[in-house]
Amino acid sequence: MLRFTKMHGAGNDYVYVNLFAETLPSTPEVLAPLVSDRHTGIGGDGLILICPSERADARMRMFNADGSESEMCGNGVRCVAKYVYDHGIASRPEITIETGRGVLTLQISAGATGKAERIRVNMGEPILEAGAIPTTFPAGRVVDLPLPEIPGFAGDWQTACGLEPRLTCVSMGNPHVMLFCRDVAAVPLERIGPLLEHAPQFPRRINAHFIQVHSPTEITMRTWERGSGITLACGTGACACAVAGQLTGKTSGRVLAHLPGGDLELEWTPGGPVYMTGPATEVFTGEWPG
Repeated sequence: MLRFTKMHGAGNDYVYVNLFAETLPSTPEVLAPLVSDRHTGIGGDGLILICPSERADARMRMFNADGSESEMCGNGVRCVAKYVYDHGIASRPEITIETGRGVLTLQISAGATGKAERIRVNMGEPILEAGAIPTTFPAGRVVDLPLPEIPGFAGDWQTACGLEPRLTCVSMGNPHVMLFCRDVAAVPLERIGPLLEHAPQFPRRINAHFIQVHSPTEITMRTWERGSGITLACGTGACACAVAGQLTGKTSGRVLAHLPGGDLELEWTPGGPVYMTGPATEVFTGEWPG
């Protein structure tokens, strides 16, 4: 039996396994789709392993719902920090988590019960060079470039949502592409998301986001996550959207992002790291057979 904890950050939900106490599954890439299935499994956007680390208070390994391992998950790392804090692995107001992006520092805000409720993360500096994101676009920043031809992407939906046919790409340790539009609710994300994820311009696939700007300090976004599909929130994606907004002159250095699962607060000064603040919630615990 494998003990697990179900947690979510702004609705971005994962199955978490504490490898300080449990044995590492021999094939986590096989386990991830099984536990993530919302009909026959526990249900979630993927599997996250909370591991011992020689460099930080804990290490996070994150697997998407399709079993592919990802470098980073912003909502996931907040939940890992909450677990580490609440379960006494490192009960300090500032803790460190090792990720595929490197070691991140997180600040814990505890509630009246003493449990972590809101967490601020130093997400590191955004990666803006085309080849490092990675994309196949020419060297330099991929900012407000004309939308390339993508098979199946054209359609009346672009007019319906007021799509601006330009894109911006950012990596927060994992790759993101951002497009701005007048009405994100009118984007047929279930059809368009896979086309962007697998477009030839993105050799390691990509997370796709559509952004509606309400003001320089407020946006609404919808996400198609690489390997998981439509999700209620994407922390690294929200960071990338805040960066893209500022690089294109649409938003300021502090942005409130509305996601289907809740709100995230973003801060970025060019040349420095992105800071993300948001909730982390433990839902339930259980045992997985096998």
